[in-house]
Amino acid sequence: MSKIKPSKGAPYARIMGVGGYRPTRVVPNEVILETIDSSDEWIRSRSGIATRHWASPEETVAAMSVEASGKAIADAGITPQQIGGVIVSTVSHFKQTPAVATEIADKIGAIKPAAFDISAGCAGFGYGLTLAKGMVVEGSAEYVLVIGVERLSDLTDLEDRATAFLFGDGAGAVVVGPSKEPKIGPTVWGSEGDKSETIKQTVPWDHYRNGTVEKFPAITQEGQAVFRWAVFEMAKVAQQALDAAGISVDDLDVFIPHQANMRIIDSMVKTLKLPEHVTVARDVETTGNTSAASIPLAMERLLATGAAKSGDTALVIGFGAGLVYAATVVTLP
Repeated sequence: MSKIKPSKGAPYARIMGVGGYRPTRVVPNEVILETIDSSDEWIRSRSGIATRHWASPEETVAAMSVEASGKAIADAGITPQQIGGVIVSTVSHFKQTPAVATEIADKIGAIKPAAFDISAGCAGFGYGLTLAKGMVVEGSAEYVLVIGVERLSDLTDLEDRATAFLFGDGAGAVVVGPSKEPKIGPTVWGSEGDKSETIKQTVPWDHYRNGTVEKFPAITQEGQAVFRWAVFEMAKVAQQALDAAGISVDDLDVFIPHQANMRIIDSMVKTLKLPEHVTVARDVETTGNTSAASIPLAMERLLATGAAKSGDTALVIGFGAGLVYAATVVTLP
């Protein structure tokens, strides 16, 4: 018989608060057209993006995260000192070590929390949310801060006609805490590494350091392959998440997919046969693709504008480089 005492966590977990930060600089498509041969009409028709936010030198990954985190903590009605874990999902923090989560934890005033970064691309928020839920239920932390943050403008090749218009910067955060009822459903997540070449960094960092390439590394993708995978395979994953939560599309109030592309979002809505009453996040139009930050940023905007309300049932799904994905049903804070 085991001598280890059982964990004393909460029976369930929930999202208690949400916060977002968008850089002050708004970049319209006209700026993108200075370096690629295209048109505003083409960019809008292909992606649905009209503007995006690009960070200034002062709006670092840590600085944006601190701003978003402060809002999420206040929204949750707790203090920073109560945070027992900080999970940061990002692919655009350029220091290999230490984790930027430790810097953020210190700057928000948390007291010796577990703090670590994860790299799961555009599915990173879903991965972080799942880890936070486990920490709260297991009992290793009462409240966990989950942050999705990116400065993808640093990894954008402005001469790449396929991607130059896609990416934006920003940070989104949520606080996950204890609940007496299930308010974060089972996660359907996974990876398809055989497709990892469809979204990738152009060259490894050491190639740039060793002088074997002159152009700074950037993110590139095979647009059509990614589109087909996202529309057809991710709609299946979204349905699996609904099934795992024991609900149907008719029970949904809100759909918050990764803000990759408006055409992908609209196609998923059609494939899932979402009823007209379901509010669909389309934050990509003015924020662009912010990878790990896109879902919490879209969630924050829906709640702030009244398009969604506290207590709504929402399906969230992220998908991207890896290829990785994560979907779950949540109750909005």
